[in-house]
Amino acid sequence: MTTSINADLHCHSVVSDGTLTPEALAARAKHNGVDLWALTDHDEIGGQAGAAAAAADLGLDYVTGVEISVSFLGQTVHIVGLGFDADNQPLWQGLQRTRGGRAQRAHEMSDDLARVGIHGAFDGALKYAGNHDLISRTHFARFMVETGVCKDTYEVFRKYLTEGKPGYVEHRWATLKDAVTWITQAGGIAVVAHPARYKFSANEEFALFSEFKGHGGQGVEVVTGSHSAAESVVYTGTALEFGLLASRGSDFHSPDESRTDLGALPDLPSQLTPVWTLLEDRIQRAANHS
Repeated sequence: MTTSINADLHCHSVVSDGTLTPEALAARAKHNGVDLWALTDHDEIGGQAGAAAAAADLGLDYVTGVEISVSFLGQTVHIVGLGFDADNQPLWQGLQRTRGGRAQRAHEMSDDLARVGIHGAFDGALKYAGNHDLISRTHFARFMVETGVCKDTYEVFRKYLTEGKPGYVEHRWATLKDAVTWITQAGGIAVVAHPARYKFSANEEFALFSEFKGHGGQGVEVVTGSHSAAESVVYTGTALEFGLLASRGSDFHSPDESRTDLGALPDLPSQLTPVWTLLEDRIQRAANHS
């Protein structure tokens, strides 16, 4: 496999904070020309069996995926896991612990929004959460659009639910070591998701990648739905500097909200080694399941 295959290794279903089922996402990926696909729900792998079966039925190569929330230097960082054993019990248990604090956090977010006149946010957000254990800021944002507080989710995150704004509540997630260890001990590859989204200083970002690699992390998303072309150039340099494999994923959540559709990304830069070169033996080949 080369850098030019249409791999989309980052997206979300109703199992976390997307709006489509794993089966509908598989169909959309196939329709959009994706060659290799992964479903990477937040802190949850309950959609993996459905995603893999749907991909097999459609003739679409599939690799297991998850996106784990991590606390690092006071910020939330996301680590994508690819190609792991979805039946691995330590991984299941670690993800269950990570999900555990979301409900309490959601109640605190709702209380904070009520203080600025936005009432009923918890119950409103809950309507959008297919998995109530994974109620998140995205579900609150959808409620706030539905009720006319903001015109779209982008406006919500400009005015609310982010640090220093109403509705923001910090949550203590897994550690970086936890996430990388769960993924690698389950036979997978750990990848830093959309690094340009974090607000680290140069020294802090160096510390992130140094510690990540020290724990056994092997990849970084270079081409993503939230990276500009210039940012992809920056993280091409990061991949080369740290000797990391390069990944590619749209971070697709919804046809109505996501700026980048499944399979609609530019190719990885040719000087990089794609993460899928290390996943060859873990890809669930469609031909083997037909």
